[in-house]
Amino acid sequence: MNDYLNPELSPSRRADALLARLSLEEKMAQVSCYFVPDFTMDPADLPRTDTDYAYGTGQISCLAMRDLKTLDQVTTMQRAIQQRFMELSPHRIPAIFHMEGLCGAYAPGATSFPSGIARGASWDPQLERRIASAVGRQERAIGISQTFAPVLDISRDSRMGRQGETYGEDPTLTAAMGSAFTDGVQSSRPDGLTTEAVAKHFTGFHAALGGIHGANVELSDLELREQYAKPFQAAISEAHLRGIMPCYASIRNEPASGSKRLLTDLLRNEMGFDGLVVSDYGAITNIHTVQKVTESLAEAGLRAMEAGMDQELHIRSAFNDELAEWFRSGKADIAILDRAVHRVLEAKFRMGLFEHPFALQGEELLREFFHDDDADVTLRAALESMTLLKNDGTLPIASETRTIAVIGPHAENARYLFGGYTHLSMAEGALAAMTSMAGITTADDSGAGTFDTLPGTPIQRPEGAQFDAILHRLQPKATTLADELRHLLPGVTVITAHGYDHSGTDESGFDEALRVAAQADLVIATVGGKHATSSIASMGEGVDATNINLSPAQERFIELLGETGKPMVLVHMNGRAISSDAADRHANAILEAWNPAESGFEAIARTLTGDYNPAGRLPVTVPYTAGQIPLYYNHPNGSAWHQGDSVGFPEYVDSPHTPRYAFGHGLSYSTFAYEDLTIDNNTDVRAGDVVTISVTVANVSDRDGEEVVQLYVRDRYASMTRPVMELAGFRRLPIAAGERRKVTFELKTSQLAFLTVDRQWKIEHGAIDVMVGGSSQSPELTGSFDIHGDAIIGGRTRGFYAGSRVD
Repeated sequence: MNDYLNPELSPSRRADALLARLSLEEKMAQVSCYFVPDFTMDPADLPRTDTDYAYGTGQISCLAMRDLKTLDQVTTMQRAIQQRFMELSPHRIPAIFHMEGLCGAYAPGATSFPSGIARGASWDPQLERRIASAVGRQERAIGISQTFAPVLDISRDSRMGRQGETYGEDPTLTAAMGSAFTDGVQSSRPDGLTTEAVAKHFTGFHAALGGIHGANVELSDLELREQYAKPFQAAISEAHLRGIMPCYASIRNEPASGSKRLLTDLLRNEMGFDGLVVSDYGAITNIHTVQKVTESLAEAGLRAMEAGMDQELHIRSAFNDELAEWFRSGKADIAILDRAVHRVLEAKFRMGLFEHPFALQGEELLREFFHDDDADVTLRAALESMTLLKNDGTLPIASETRTIAVIGPHAENARYLFGGYTHLSMAEGALAAMTSMAGITTADDSGAGTFDTLPGTPIQRPEGAQFDAILHRLQPKATTLADELRHLLPGVTVITAHGYDHSGTDESGFDEALRVAAQADLVIATVGGKHATSSIASMGEGVDATNINLSPAQERFIELLGETGKPMVLVHMNGRAISSDAADRHANAILEAWNPAESGFEAIARTLTGDYNPAGRLPVTVPYTAGQIPLYYNHPNGSAWHQGDSVGFPEYVDSPHTPRYAFGHGLSYSTFAYEDLTIDNNTDVRAGDVVTISVTVANVSDRDGEEVVQLYVRDRYASMTRPVMELAGFRRLPIAAGERRKVTFELKTSQLAFLTVDRQWKIEHGAIDVMVGGSSQSPELTGSFDIHGDAIIGGRTRGFYAGSRVD
């Protein structure tokens, strides 16, 4: 037996053995990717002797799986494609099949999960691990061995269309959620086939200037490492993250995909990453064509590979024949290519691809793909994401209510439940007149301006039989919000009206909607945008905005409805949180529902009726306007609304410095009280110790509920400018009516380490303030402890978030 075929050897040794046998052409094949243009094609039309793929390929892009109608088609095509490329490879090297996994697989019958920011609002890493386990299990079953998730971006700019993919603005929350997701994807190994997570987008992506996708980032080295790289480090250190995708942006004028400083010095040498680095679609090409850093594609390819990029996705462009000749002639060092190929082969051996290259079939596929509790997991995720921002007692819906008016486009069509990077939004995106996805082009992008748009916008009107057909095919059980309310409130009359569009200025539906509202005891108006992809979206990849508020028509309708005096509940759906002056003035209650996916209407209705008691908490700070951006709670001392007495004005001349809604904010139908904050050994803590912090939380209402207990810390005085406060730990905690529960956090002092000017991680002596409560805005209890002595520690092994237990 050839050594590389011996499963008893380590993946690294097997990679050594196979690499030694490969020709230059085979090596170049392993760093390339084949983009399947149409998964419905006849397998006979797949490449046979095409010069670009004559020796196989390293990766297969599965984006086009979104178009298949049955699971059998998916697995049949995966097996056919894999077989073809193994036949092309002289050593029968199987390809890695990759797929997005943020919200589930793009496959018929796959479970769809709420958007990343919705799950960030749950503050529930345990549930996030279950979600990831389901995603990984379903993708492995259909032959996917690389899952593009979690998204570990820190997002502090709601103008950027991709905020909805993230867990929010905080590195501690994102570290906990992202590590849980990574562990969930990579932990289960049915039949020896392993899926590896690819975290994205390394790093600082959402700090792009102007909130523009892929624009230059001007973060300092310290901020980049302390804030933006922290979730990646946590996933590497705690969950052994196996994959990284660099971002499209330039980081201080150096393309991330061609930066040795980022991909080798920081990622591998400092952070200890030992897995596979794959490019975002077209990102290496961008080094030459967009960022204009190199004079040719081959030069861009060499720069990227030398920097630490291992594979080029989604097509072969910069890792091209010219670069191959440079390796052949010695113009480029062959050791650079060998290093990348070794990492690719080692990953394939880790994944078990040589033993299990194909998707499952028949009963084995059905057993693995469909689990009874998957529906329960996505419903639980939708429920836990529900975030009650405002309530004067109008919610839950009163028992004496007899007629409810449900108004708005989001309430009448389940397509609005699904955010970007869901199967539904990607399938819809194929119908869009223009694409907004980086690296992907439509057949005719010259169609700009020729399609029907929403008045006052460049956004394509997302209506028509084709769009509805996709919804009914992918979500045949889809209902409406009115349907779910009728089910839960059988004695109540529910009437409906469209009212307005998700974007734009059209007021033609106002009269009918106001007439319907006049007949009701309570009005529920759904507002927000269309978080999706391409020209049908108002927010998504490449769909950025300067206005983070509601559309003009929606703002105006809220004003008009408010003048009627009818009790008004707003339900907001989008990839960014609601920010509305009219809502603040007129709404009696506001429920932030994000994009809650296939169980969304049930989750919303159960929350409105009180069948479910909401406990979602904002994972972002919500500004009044985009003019306040960037606005985030853990800003440095002397910044934002903590500027102190350094200047004369405590506010902008036309707006507050403070946010509309604070990070961690969220209401409940229960009332909670915090008691008995205890900090063990608070006067004798040494650098490197663990500090135990306990608090009792009481439900002082007559309704069972959940509280998200939030632990914040502040370095009172330090040798570097530190944040005014930082989330250190949290625990989502069910508490029955009248019950008291004790939460104990174990805070490593290494979590308080910060980077010095010479980039050393330092635990510094001094007083640390402790704040515990239900949001960042008004922690109920405070205390402190003193650290004695200093210590320089390793960044890989520092604490990332406090562990907790419930007594």
